[in-house]
Amino acid sequence: MNESSALPDHRMAAAAVPPFPLPSRAVPAPRVGLRVMATTDLHMHLLGYDYLRDEPSSGVGLHGLARLIACGRAGADNSLLLDNGDFLQGTPLGDFLATPAEMSRRRIHPAIAAMNAMRYDAATLGNHDFHHGTAVLLQALAGARFGLTCANARIRGDGGRVAPGLILRRTVRDTEGARHPIAIGILGLTPPGSLAVDRAVARRVTTECMVVAAARESARLRAAGADLVIALCHSGIHSGTAAPLAENAATSVAALPDVDCIVTGHTHMVFPGPGFPDDPAIDPLRGTLHGKPAVMAGFRGSHLGVIDLDLARDTGGWRITGFDARAVAASDPRQGAEQLGARRSPRRGAGTPPLRPVGTAGGAADACADGTVLAPILEAHRQTLRRFRRRVAHTESPLQSYFWLLGEDRSLSLVAMAQRWFLRRTLGRGGLPILSAAAPYRAGGRGGPQHYTDVPCGPLTARDLASMYHFRNRLAAVVITGAQLAKWLERAASVFRTLRPGADAGDQMLIDPDFPSYYFDVIDGLTWQIDVTRPAGFDAEGRVLPGGGRVGDLRHGGRPVAPDAQFLLATNSYRLSGCPLFRPLARDLPVVFDSGVAVPDVLHRYVAARRRVVVPNRTGWRFAPLPGTTALFDTAPEALAHLPGLRRARVEATGETPSGFARLRLHL
Repeated sequence: MNESSALPDHRMAAAAVPPFPLPSRAVPAPRVGLRVMATTDLHMHLLGYDYLRDEPSSGVGLHGLARLIACGRAGADNSLLLDNGDFLQGTPLGDFLATPAEMSRRRIHPAIAAMNAMRYDAATLGNHDFHHGTAVLLQALAGARFGLTCANARIRGDGGRVAPGLILRRTVRDTEGARHPIAIGILGLTPPGSLAVDRAVARRVTTECMVVAAARESARLRAAGADLVIALCHSGIHSGTAAPLAENAATSVAALPDVDCIVTGHTHMVFPGPGFPDDPAIDPLRGTLHGKPAVMAGFRGSHLGVIDLDLARDTGGWRITGFDARAVAASDPRQGAEQLGARRSPRRGAGTPPLRPVGTAGGAADACADGTVLAPILEAHRQTLRRFRRRVAHTESPLQSYFWLLGEDRSLSLVAMAQRWFLRRTLGRGGLPILSAAAPYRAGGRGGPQHYTDVPCGPLTARDLASMYHFRNRLAAVVITGAQLAKWLERAASVFRTLRPGADAGDQMLIDPDFPSYYFDVIDGLTWQIDVTRPAGFDAEGRVLPGGGRVGDLRHGGRPVAPDAQFLLATNSYRLSGCPLFRPLARDLPVVFDSGVAVPDVLHRYVAARRRVVVPNRTGWRFAPLPGTTALFDTAPEALAHLPGLRRARVEATGETPSGFARLRLHL
């Protein structure tokens, strides 16, 4: 606005005399840069340490991100630090800290203490944060000095600790050095279906559709004065419109008119980056969902998500005029620090001191970069190592997961044996035949080439057992018919791509990357065949596809399984209510046994009772013969030493992938 428009009497006088050009003195709209930094799916990786391999692990861990975060703050006038959930569960350290003895003796949970030291501004809850029960969760959250929000989950008895949404009121500095108030709305979202895995959690937590809750809460935050709304969406990126109660709904949340930018997670991917659906709403190069800035920062502290927002204020309030979204890898701290270089806009006047991060009053030294992050972690870390190095039994059989997709995985067989043993011991030997379903939980994929079980013959420790099955899913059993068993196995067989038969098809990748390895159930007690030339019957969300019929020659005790035959199937609580692939089938099966005992505890009891463990190298399933057809799959480089021991598969090495996997060729 110039002076002449502010003074009507001067305008009237100017009309009576020859025009005189007055100099323009328009006041520019304030412009502000705001850096939003986000972590997601830390899964209790506070230090760069792999407990299941008992060795340091580079490029992961909250402590490894500390200096990146410090650089991010130093390179921006105004910044926020947010977490997108799944920070309290996922390693033996997290399990140890969740025991009643440890929870009762600690004033504050080490993960929360570390996040306090790093001055997080707000966080939401992931599905795994509920894994140890709501009592443990609420006790841990009580020590948080940052805001907590979850719009689509209500925890009975939380006393308002976790709000549906919250407003961070901050003072920011613009490009001219002036200060301005800004109100930033934060809302959190968690996958509703995953919280039904544990009956005790389901009784204490009420959930609703993420998109419905986000629409309501983002509008409420706007009405309460929020200038911007950031959605912390612990959910994956999807194509199309998310179904009600969908596991992955981040794209649909981004489409809401009151949401300005979005932090995603849950699927452990990196966005912006490759591997996302071809959808006009998704721009994996620019980093947008429905044109709005979005980021997903991998998992275990592998990346720091960064969204740099350019803001301008006019009569309607603050609005986004530009942005830059990226995920900065922690594996190369020097390069990461360069990517987080100065984003300050030039200001008038030399020597203007940099603004401290918004909402903080600390000095130049950043808590991220000193020992205040390590201090609350180290004592619990050492105790966890002592606990997991204890010898439990002795194994006469090597236990590896390198060849799970060939049906040769003794570690998987051991889990299935332990589940059947527990059922027989609890229910007796009469009644229906007992089958036991298990899936590989450490088998590469997004976990990387070190993410495998490899236990040689000899002492069997608690750490070895955890590497075979770590998630605290409860052992359960359902009554299932032969026809339903075929459907169960058909869902599992969808992890394979559809292959063209014959030598002229060339090498084809065997595994569909949309499916994690733990979706591939193997049912001990049956034999069957999988024809990968037939199309998959289901997608990773459990939706029916126009295909199927891959599973054939299903037998029990050498005899064909009749469609109406009945069995008792040992499975786990995640399969029955939390896994999208199996949930549509499992929810209709009668649950006849729910022990309340976690599968890792069942496994521990079984090997401790046996003392000396022998696991036969039996293969329950096989690929249908496809002469001349080959397929490629990736495994750990250490697997190459075990190729001569394969019983039924003809496999050869072809080289190494850029990500460090050994690539093998399977002759079908």
